[in-house]
Amino acid sequence: MMKITVESWKVVTPSSSCCSGGRPSPDADGAVPLTAFDKVTYDLYMHGLYLFPPPAPPSSVLVAGLAAALAEYPEWAGRLGVDAHGNRAILLNGKGARFVEATADVPLRSVLPLEPATSETLSLHPAAGAESDDAAVGGEVLLLQVTRFPCGSFVVGTAAQHLVSDGAALRSFLNAWAQASRGAAIDDPVPLHDRVCFFLPRDPLRVEFEHRGAEYKPHPRTEKSRNKVDDRVVIHRVNFSRKFVAELKARASAGAPRPRSTLQCVAAHLWRCVTKARRLGDLRTATELRIAVNGRRRMKNPRVPEEYTGNVVLWARPTTTSAELLRSPLRQVVELVSKAVTAMDDVYFRSFVDFASSGVVEEEGLLPTADPLETVLSPNVEVDSMLGLPFQDFDFGGGPPFFFMPSYSPVEGLICIVSSFSGDGSIDAYVPLFSQAMDVFKNCCRSLAATDARL
Repeated sequence: MMKITVESWKVVTPSSSCCSGGRPSPDADGAVPLTAFDKVTYDLYMHGLYLFPPPAPPSSVLVAGLAAALAEYPEWAGRLGVDAHGNRAILLNGKGARFVEATADVPLRSVLPLEPATSETLSLHPAAGAESDDAAVGGEVLLLQVTRFPCGSFVVGTAAQHLVSDGAALRSFLNAWAQASRGAAIDDPVPLHDRVCFFLPRDPLRVEFEHRGAEYKPHPRTEKSRNKVDDRVVIHRVNFSRKFVAELKARASAGAPRPRSTLQCVAAHLWRCVTKARRLGDLRTATELRIAVNGRRRMKNPRVPEEYTGNVVLWARPTTTSAELLRSPLRQVVELVSKAVTAMDDVYFRSFVDFASSGVVEEEGLLPTADPLETVLSPNVEVDSMLGLPFQDFDFGGGPPFFFMPSYSPVEGLICIVSSFSGDGSIDAYVPLFSQAMDVFKNCCRSLAATDARL
């Protein structure tokens, strides 16, 4: 057991240092309107835990570094609100980010690996938004918690509003915080804040794909009942060894023009195993796999730089029937996934911008399919990947984190894939399913023999 005690908290505001990257361009009321990409992402807080080796830096250093980073990334010191036209926006009011300090009563290594969604794990990051019972929480879009352990190790827990940025942009901010805490200049990279010039609609508009049912869905005529299920969702952490992943990729890449990616192979394997474990009554049921695609690497006219600080993510959605998914060999499923990801190119992203700018969303009352209230994804699966993320620059002076893991309340079918904390090249997948499906999933997910057989 591990006991976490919150020792203190404060709201840190931006320092008065100049902003090397150029500040965001607000309107006259100090509001930066959300882009189409901001609006279709999940309206919730992203939670993550970064585990660091000793020594833990002094609080004064972390606070000063945070103030300097907020001066370069003023969005994270703002609040969500509306602009003069009633549109949702980031208010650049400099009210600050919350900084929490806590202590643990046991050495960090004694509780590793951390299990997801336990009360102990959830206490390593600050509660935010609707999940917080603290009346003092003042609408911060960024909350940070540093928990110190008796061994000298420390954990940084983050709660960041997804409407402000995607995971890639959040990592850039965290790196800037670490740079400033080390006394280094925040200039690699220099953040780019312009939320207008990269996403201008074309004239005339060219909507070349159907975005209803992809990024948008119709407003429900009646309110759906939620969470009325007779089973509880549990999270299982499955470890895929380096050897297993290599064999998985070898089977999936057989006959392909180039080796398939690790993410696509593991995601396809998990999609099949989860679908089998769910025991869907009607195998003609359609099922889709949802994989986030970073538009910074796809959009070309104009190109969106890696340093852009907002959201630029859409989702690939390979779709088939449950029966076809279960009877197809792994290589065919991976090919289906690969084609869907490849199709998310500049043309698709630009079509989305034009559709979002056409007025149809408002006229038809469309809502984002990324629904934060959806707690059961069956018959679908979503995979979020943190594989290969560059954490080496998130270094306060004693070295980068030796492990990262998500921290969240479980959503059935929402899988997170990370590099294992063991450092041996293996992969951990956090798989939330109803408890009655877990035994079948555990038996299936480690079996390569079943991968190319009829599940």
